[in-house]
Amino acid sequence: MNEDTGKLLVSPNEAARLLSISPRKLWDMTFTQTPGLPHLKMGRLTRYRIADLQAYLEANLKGGQHDAR
Repeated sequence: MNEDTGKLLVSPNEAARLLSISPRKLWDMTFTQTPGLPHLKMGRLTRYRIADLQAYLEANLKGGQHDAR
């Protein structure tokens, strides 16, 4: 992830780009999966914390030493 921007929150398009997935897949991960991807709603805007995206990736690693958990 690119933390040198100093941003705390990113838009859905930016979050999808950071995760290398489509915006539609991000929407599915956020609103249809249980538990959903952590997000913030501010009026009509949806935003994602970079730290939450990183934590989601860490929690969902598979293979190698990560399966030994």
